[in-house]
Amino acid sequence: MPDIMRLYIRQCLSGFGIAAFFVAALLYFNVSNIGYLVHNTDAGPLAAFLLWVFNGIVFAGVQFGIAVMRLGDVEDEDGPRGGARVPVRVRAEAPKRR
Repeated sequence: MPDIMRLYIRQCLSGFGIAAFFVAALLYFNVSNIGYLVHNTDAGPLAAFLLWVFNGIVFAGVQFGIAVMRLGDVEDEDGPRGGARVPVRVRAEAPKRR
């Protein structure tokens, strides 16, 4: 399996784990009466599942985005980063006093 696929799967699993913790905290602390609604309606388990799935999609995407952006932080590369650093002489003149 390619490295990028392993990275994606790992980040998706961690994102859905964070989402599970987040939904559990929402239900435990009864934020905006979500806990009460989930526990006292027939569709409560479905609502909790959908809340977990949609938050999992968001958190997994954020986790993967962070992981991809951090790929450039590898210090193993040699040479200049961000283009060649070439000194350029710039002439600066002070404004003339009156």
